[in-house]
Amino acid sequence: MSTILIRGAQPYGEEPRDILIEGERIAKIAATGTIEAPEGAEVIEGQGLIALPGLVDLHVHLREPGFESSETVLSGSRAAAKGGFTTIFAMPNTSPVQDTAGVVETVWALGREAGYADVQPIGAVTVGQAGEHLAELGSMADSRAQVRVFSDDGHCVFDPLIMRRALEYVKAFGGVVAQHAQDPKLTVGAQMNEGSLSAELGLGGWPEVAETSIIARDALLAEQVDSRVHVCHLSTATAVDIVRFAKARGIKITAEVTPHHLLLTEEKVRGFDARFKVNPPLRTEADVISLREALADGTIDVVGTDHAPHPIDSKQKEWDHAAMGMVGLESALRIVHATMVNTGLLDWRGVARVMSETPARIGVAPEAGRPLAEGELANIVLYDAETSSVFTEQDLAGKSINSPYLGLELPGSVEYTVYRGTPTLRAGTPVSEEEVARANRNRLAEREL
Repeated sequence: MSTILIRGAQPYGEEPRDILIEGERIAKIAATGTIEAPEGAEVIEGQGLIALPGLVDLHVHLREPGFESSETVLSGSRAAAKGGFTTIFAMPNTSPVQDTAGVVETVWALGREAGYADVQPIGAVTVGQAGEHLAELGSMADSRAQVRVFSDDGHCVFDPLIMRRALEYVKAFGGVVAQHAQDPKLTVGAQMNEGSLSAELGLGGWPEVAETSIIARDALLAEQVDSRVHVCHLSTATAVDIVRFAKARGIKITAEVTPHHLLLTEEKVRGFDARFKVNPPLRTEADVISLREALADGTIDVVGTDHAPHPIDSKQKEWDHAAMGMVGLESALRIVHATMVNTGLLDWRGVARVMSETPARIGVAPEAGRPLAEGELANIVLYDAETSSVFTEQDLAGKSINSPYLGLELPGSVEYTVYRGTPTLRAGTPVSEEEVARANRNRLAEREL
């Protein structure tokens, strides 16, 4: 059984503490200098570092199976460790689509084998994400992967009857439908946010009503059947108003915002740099302000990266033909630091709430998002909030480099990630696959004894 002593870190940015980890769990937390390092223990000097529960991301695209040139479960979970994440939920737009028990179990097993994070597959709502017939929701829920989140992300579940049936079905086992809120009929040819700038640039506009109309409809459907609906990558001020209204009515609705929608605006499109092409598109400064305020007051529940890796040749094209999406695992905590902590909208306990505790609850991941406390699973990120640096390709640990933050000065640095008592990131560098695999084998063997 491995032992780690973290000296002098600040849980939730508060008073320094020593944290002793034995095996997979936190054995003791005490005043700094009061815990002696056991013989053979790894000692991490945490002075000046903020300790947070391991981060949880409800919205990640790992691309495997089928699109391994962009990302794999291994490379994506390594990128997660680089960003401080210990649990990630993998969207189903793979090939084959994650719409059966067999496919979700394959992705779950790949994550278990990789050993950098818990990888929880998200099941498709409809067969092939085609929007015509419900997928095998019950069999995916009963599989080894224990799927509780279902989404056709990348495609809206547009048929209201299918959406209602899905909400009814998942209610039986406490699941949730995560909706990609985009009316496809209102976004034909859309290339950016609809407004004066899209007219100036001559690009097809993506109107906010394409998002808000679906959110409003799904909130009412969820109310009708008393089931849970989650809004993926909410991006507009009006959508915030609808979610706030729905929550006031007692509707079981939750929502996420991406880091890029907290920081970037449609003005980035002026340069026609496809790193800024994303779905939903970057919106206005007023939308950004509303999203930040809604995350702070709890109307928006969580931050989800929508980590969407693409090969270089899919992005280095004319704007109209370039792929939509951005990588975001490695940079998420730093963006939240810049937009929410440095602005005074959240403290570090608030960051833990929106990036760890609440996403774990929404995704029904009972072992994730746990507090930093004795006896809890040792999923911990150590973060240096006093530094800053220019974000470069060297800060990326996945297979793709389509980050919108390259060249930007960002605050903070993720220094250590500990996943189930095993370091997966040391001094900002991902631990080698060999060391992680060895520790993972030992951990799984001890668990089975």
